Amino acid sequence: MIGISFPRSFLFGARGQRPLIVYAPVQADKTKESIAEIKQEFEGVLGAKPVTPDEFNNVKASRVLGLPGQWETMSAVMGSLYEMVQYGLPDDYFQKYPDRVRQLALDDVARAAKKTLHPENIVWVVVGDRAKVEPKIRELGFTEIHAIDADGNVLR
Repeated sequence: MIGISFPRSFLFGARGQRPLIVYAPVQADKTKESIAEIKQEFEGVLGAKPVTPDEFNNVKASRVLGLPGQWETMSAVMGSLYEMVQYGLPDDYFQKYPDRVRQLALDDVARAAKKTLHPENIVWVVVGDRAKVEPKIRELGFTEIHAIDADGNVLR
């Protein structure tokens, strides 16, 4: 990705609407290109550039093989117990988890992406020098831009 040093994304566990967060520190002069690239990646997953079998299999393996290390501390065990209570998961949730992950198919990912990803509804939060960033991101068609201060107050 142009100007992005280490993009990260994660989907919060939640009841109801689940926020999907993508963040990446970028050079101020590459903000426009970085936003366009992230948007293109989302749109690609939904259409022209879906998740590949290799990507899918790597994530599945990582999820299953990472389970034992997930409970190395009492705090981590407590976090898993909390998750089970919070989401009403059965007592054997983590015992059955590896088999459920292994049974997932690439089509399941495509269906989940279509249900979860909505590039047209993204709320972009850009932190930086407004004078340098805003004119370029307006070129992407953003018409409604709200500047806020560090406390979240709208600047006029």
